[in-house]
Amino acid sequence: MMNRLKSFAHQGSWRAGNLIKKALICLIGPVFLSAGVYAQKTDRFMGEIVNYDESTVPTYTLPNILLTAKGKKIKNVSAWEKQRRPEILALFEEHVYGKTPAHFDSLKFIVTHENKVAMSGKAHLKEITITAWNDGRSVSFPLVLFIPNKRTKPAPVFLLINNRSSRNTDPKRIEKSTFWPAEMVIDSGYAIAAFHHSDVAPDRKDSYQNGVLKQLFPAELEKDNGMKAVGVWAWAASRVMDYFKTDTDIDFNKVALVGHSRGGKTALWSAAQDQRFAMVFSSCSGSTGASLARRKYGETISLINKQFGYWFNNNYKKYSNDVNSLPVDQHMLIGLIAPRPVYTTNATEDRWADPYGSFLSLIHAKPVYDLYGRKVTLPANMPGVNRPIIHSDIGYHFRAGKHDLNVYDWTNFIRFANLHFNL
Repeated sequence: MMNRLKSFAHQGSWRAGNLIKKALICLIGPVFLSAGVYAQKTDRFMGEIVNYDESTVPTYTLPNILLTAKGKKIKNVSAWEKQRRPEILALFEEHVYGKTPAHFDSLKFIVTHENKVAMSGKAHLKEITITAWNDGRSVSFPLVLFIPNKRTKPAPVFLLINNRSSRNTDPKRIEKSTFWPAEMVIDSGYAIAAFHHSDVAPDRKDSYQNGVLKQLFPAELEKDNGMKAVGVWAWAASRVMDYFKTDTDIDFNKVALVGHSRGGKTALWSAAQDQRFAMVFSSCSGSTGASLARRKYGETISLINKQFGYWFNNNYKKYSNDVNSLPVDQHMLIGLIAPRPVYTTNATEDRWADPYGSFLSLIHAKPVYDLYGRKVTLPANMPGVNRPIIHSDIGYHFRAGKHDLNVYDWTNFIRFANLHFNL
């Protein structure tokens, strides 16, 4: 049975028939049920039944990540980069996240505050205002950056898309949060930076357009494939990359992007578009993040569009009740990041984000990493709780606890970055 499962996993599709359903129950049931929160098989939310029963995941076939729309099999890196990768990127733009405008008029960076002996002398604090102009209008947003003083050369950096309280990334460090443990990261030899997502697009369905969209790209609001909130947050992450390129204290070739939940979705989309990000960490990103849409487990496309439709383009709504006609699935988003290292996470108390479906996305993205000859050591079965996969270009952990970003996550992010940045 396991050999047959493995053969499915290395093909471009997953057919969840009776054999596979039984095997999945055997493989992951003990892990999930041991958490004590997986006994309930269904729930109801926003008028829909939410499935938490692995045995009722429907039969589905994933789009083949290495097969072009014209049916050509991709066999090498050149064909992937010239044919299939642009094709997949365009499909995500058209049907899910929206197309990011390629042009704006100008960009300016101003260091508004600096403290070279922050964190009791351990770090150099810089507070930067990033301003972009387009068609005579502008938008500004703040960036917080701490750089370790103990380094004698440009520092690698973790950039967080902060989708929680702005207090988490307060440069004064009056309140210290495990969501952004800046002191721990500085002690590990990394710089750490963050911007708040609401500074570029408020996270509300009635005001998300205020900021970047209304000021710089108002035409996007009228397009069915125009970017919405997630697209704006990803755009802002790329503007931070533009700043990093100007800062000689930062190693521009070693920037790791981090996001949690909706920030984790954004981090994956950011890295898929902007290949300057050397590494990406996506925490508990779930639907339209790391988890497969076709599994219909936990949060579905229908549910996320009902509650957070303003995150994605208008075209995505067409697939709320017709997921099998969607020309992409989330393993293809992971594949767009290749050959750069990517690491995703899940938590035992977060069935909503479909932990097993997220792990399967990584499995099905592996063929792209194989084209590049990258080392991917994902196990055939989902790893147990608190057993991180570090020594692999695709990393993963399934930790105990709730939907969150915490010290356990950051500890493994640092371990993974140390390995792949050769630190």
